Amino acid sequence: MKSRMITGTGIALFAVVSVVTGLGAQEQEAGQNASRVVFKTLLTLDNADGSPWAGLVQGTDGNLYGDSFGGTDGIVFKITPQGKLTTIHNFDGTDGNGPQTALVLATDGNFYGTTYFGGPDPNACNGTGCGTVFKITPAGALTVLHSFDGSCTQTTDCPGGAGPGALVQGSDGNFYGTTYLGGTCYDGCGTVFKITPNGVLTTLYDFSSSNDGGYSPYYLAGLVQGTDGNLYGTTTQGGSCTRFGGCGTVFKITPQGALTTLHSFTGTGAEGWGPGGTLIEATDGNFYGTTGGGGSSQSCAPFSCGTVFKITPQGTFTTLTSLTFPVGWGPSGLVQGTDGNFYGTGANGGGPGNYGTVFEITPEGVLTRLHSFNNSGGDTPVAGLVQATNGTFYGTTLKSETGYGTVYSVSVGLGPFIKSVPTAGKTGTAVKILGNNLALATGVTFNGVVATFTVESSTYLKTTVPTGATTGQVQVTLPSGTLTSNVNFQVLP
Repeated sequence: MKSRMITGTGIALFAVVSVVTGLGAQEQEAGQNASRVVFKTLLTLDNADGSPWAGLVQGTDGNLYGDSFGGTDGIVFKITPQGKLTTIHNFDGTDGNGPQTALVLATDGNFYGTTYFGGPDPNACNGTGCGTVFKITPAGALTVLHSFDGSCTQTTDCPGGAGPGALVQGSDGNFYGTTYLGGTCYDGCGTVFKITPNGVLTTLYDFSSSNDGGYSPYYLAGLVQGTDGNLYGTTTQGGSCTRFGGCGTVFKITPQGALTTLHSFTGTGAEGWGPGGTLIEATDGNFYGTTGGGGSSQSCAPFSCGTVFKITPQGTFTTLTSLTFPVGWGPSGLVQGTDGNFYGTGANGGGPGNYGTVFEITPEGVLTRLHSFNNSGGDTPVAGLVQATNGTFYGTTLKSETGYGTVYSVSVGLGPFIKSVPTAGKTGTAVKILGNNLALATGVTFNGVVATFTVESSTYLKTTVPTGATTGQVQVTLPSGTLTSNVNFQVLP
């Protein structure tokens, strides 16, 4: 196993490759559906705004929030759906440095996130800092909840982890995440942790060797909580494969820390290797994800293009498709749209210049390239997409012709909907409903059961899970019609 120090970041798939023309039988040209695809570059960032590695999240005010390698040590920003950006926090190193994971909107209305570097001890992790977990209000007041192993000087001296990835808030109100480095193995194999909203951190699992189900959970990814209450994630290395220091795994872990390896990538054939991006649980109850390498396509030679896969909660694994250069390669995870299809980005490929793509894939594996970036409109979309409640997808690119990133939108003709925060809870649980034009709401129901609610703004309602509610869709009634939640709300016992 190669020694890995926390001295830099990057994605190994940033390379120019030869273009192989032609699309496969399971692929479609974007031009066939061009009339429904509207792409807009909302903003090209400058030195102060920087280069965002992460995607965006919608706030209760209807704006989008993200973070970036801007300023000196990174920034947190908000941007309107029309493209007006406001920096709400500048990191100074002691409170974190190098944010590169998406924020999560929590049930308290604040955002929670991580920085890969930084912390109060400038000597930690070879002088870079081991990273932080923070809370930030929509107005920009930031609180450091945890600084990873601020006393350590090497990644091997960081038993609590180093280089944290994205967070997810569990149904118990706590946050769960992974670290790319740290732990007790000799060069730092990573950990799984739980942290309370008040900052009490518990290491749930230590990836102590490549034989225990993988190691190095990808630092741009995170965990997802399934409807069964367990957490699901991936490692980029380890497992049973002996190539590349291990080809990675898919794992399940209980909130108490019991880990099960569901799948070990082989690195052979069309299966793929090196899973990246956060898994998603789709409406069919299965999990979907991507690999950064492998697959059957030769169009990204000498590299591999990556794959899209499906895995059941029990571990039955299926490769849905192999990506190709024209559709995009080096994918960064998926989001399921309200039409049931999946949407993602390829950090590379797409056409001349190798600037990356936005693509769509059906649950059956049919790929459609929706957009090819051209540098002036963005370059290297390493982050995945988010679908806002207006139906439009939003994303970021790492670079552009200015040398910094962009924020963009992609509309495919999907209509408005609502999101609930959280998406699971017991009777009486407080729920935030995000949407558009909600000021005239006349009713809220949970799977048909009427709930009381309060209009907070045109983009935000407050409600509680009503007595007698069962698992199903949340709906908001407006004079103009009914808006439905993008996922079922799970009523817990």
